[in-house]
Amino acid sequence: MRALLNIFLTVGFIFLAGQPALADKRVALVIGNSAYRNVAKLSNPANDAAAVAAMFKSAGFDTVESKLNLTVGELRKTLRDFGNRSRDANVAVIYYAGHGIELDGTNYLIPVDATLETDTDVLDETLSLDRVLVAVEPAKQLRLVILDACRDNPFAKNMKRTIASRAIGRGLAKVEPSSPNTMIAFAAKAGSTASDGDSKNSPFAAALVNHLAKPGLDLRKAFGFVRDDVLKATGNAQEPFVYGSLGGNDVTLVPAAPAAVAAPVDQDATMRRDYEFALQVATKPVWNAFIEKYPSGFYTALAKSQRDKLAAEAVRIEATNKAKAAQDEQARLAIEGAKAAEQSRAAEQAKAAEKARVAAELAKKAEEAKVAEAERAKAAALAKAAEKEAERVKAAEEAKAAAEAKKAAPDAEAAAEKKAKEEKLAALAPSADNSEQPKAVDLPRSLQAELRRVGCNTGAVDGNWNAASQRSLDLFNKHAGMKLEVKVASVDALDVVKGKTTRVCPLICETGYRADGDRCTKITCRAGYRLGNENECEKIQETRKPAAIRERVQPMPDTERKQVESPSTKPVAGSGQIVCGHGGCRPVQKGCRLVVGSVTGSKSGTPANVEVCN
Repeated sequence: MRALLNIFLTVGFIFLAGQPALADKRVALVIGNSAYRNVAKLSNPANDAAAVAAMFKSAGFDTVESKLNLTVGELRKTLRDFGNRSRDANVAVIYYAGHGIELDGTNYLIPVDATLETDTDVLDETLSLDRVLVAVEPAKQLRLVILDACRDNPFAKNMKRTIASRAIGRGLAKVEPSSPNTMIAFAAKAGSTASDGDSKNSPFAAALVNHLAKPGLDLRKAFGFVRDDVLKATGNAQEPFVYGSLGGNDVTLVPAAPAAVAAPVDQDATMRRDYEFALQVATKPVWNAFIEKYPSGFYTALAKSQRDKLAAEAVRIEATNKAKAAQDEQARLAIEGAKAAEQSRAAEQAKAAEKARVAAELAKKAEEAKVAEAERAKAAALAKAAEKEAERVKAAEEAKAAAEAKKAAPDAEAAAEKKAKEEKLAALAPSADNSEQPKAVDLPRSLQAELRRVGCNTGAVDGNWNAASQRSLDLFNKHAGMKLEVKVASVDALDVVKGKTTRVCPLICETGYRADGDRCTKITCRAGYRLGNENECEKIQETRKPAAIRERVQPMPDTERKQVESPSTKPVAGSGQIVCGHGGCRPVQKGCRLVVGSVTGSKSGTPANVEVCN
């Protein structure tokens, strides 16, 4: 057990010694503008931004923020927030994919809501490259800005010039950073345009993902490899270019993996192992061979004690055998009637043999005591070494913890602020049902939930990426101008859908309802109108009804009929006379007249009174 404990402590020390030092803080901001509102949409910037953000995350950056389709106000706020995060960072990187423009030698990034009807609108509706450099300025060791914004600009073609001499260049203008350790990379050198390519990502973005995050690779050499790949992919039509200067030492975006620390060599490990093997055999020749190989040392002394113990045991066995033989001989002589002298001599021999046996037993016990004492000394030495090793490991751990606490202290306030923002965002995040909350490790469920949030998924949020989910993502592609792969749920698709802050797919309502924001409301028509086949209110066409016959009286008995037909009781319209029927008699209504005639269908035309109103 002591040997096993010693091994564990040694392995633990090797593991702690091989741990790399705490890495410098690295932060990144990735922006992709695709859905421009006043010119044709760009297909690749959103995909390029997703690929580059995934690269930075896999490279172990402390913070990677990805933004899509920013307006001028959103772009300005995003750069301001990133500048605050760069204050305690060693490395700060901004990647921008979208439209850019050069005006009088100054480069500008174009938000998705820009119109740029005149050249002076550039100053109001865009953000200059200098503003981007301000956001990375606080970083202590490296400031890197990557612009994939050299595409053919549709704004410049239709832009009105307020001053004829004002220059609007093709692509972006050459820049010279004024801050040290600052580098600006263009997808194409100044005055030329970049290609979007025929695949999901542009040639420049694909080359960045392949080379930029290689551990230990100098940044200048990495951009050299990017240049070679883009020239090859575009047939030498597009050449990326880097502006700025760095020092003589290698500058890496991802530090090289630390070299493994060699394990300390245990000088007695081989001797101890051979001693344990010899102890399993435990014969005199084996101990002699061990002592010959290792003439001195702690384990050599133990081996000699083990060998002496074996020799004492051999002497004891031999003495015991001699004593038994003497006793057998004495018995034999007694049985054969030997002479008394011979018996006496045999007895003396037996007594001497027994005495020799007792001495051998005592010698064996003495050697066993020596071996036991040597083993106790060995155990005490191992325990003391293990205790010292444990104290040294504990001291190393306490020193490491103190260093980590000292370094983490300045970041406590920033960490608290970051946690508060994350909790606020989590509280405001939309959710329809607790069962539909996307899990961090359930990519299909998360993507289904985000598609429902932007109005493109009306199916279940169950983590099953079936045909309904694929149709939902295809509907998102159609209305968002994307080309995301629909057969599988991918991290790229999730990042793109998360970037949409408003409804993407239009709301479709049933007959009798119309879309009102994010819900369907029932259509209510005012008086005189009704809902038509086109889901619109139509005026009701009125038709004139014939004069109403208020009451038709059934034939009366002869006595009652004679009274009505008599000249003295014949009713006149509006005269206050009465009309009678089976239900009784009542006054004639004003504006009506009383007609005396026969009831159709009665026997022989039986007369009856009828009240007629116009």
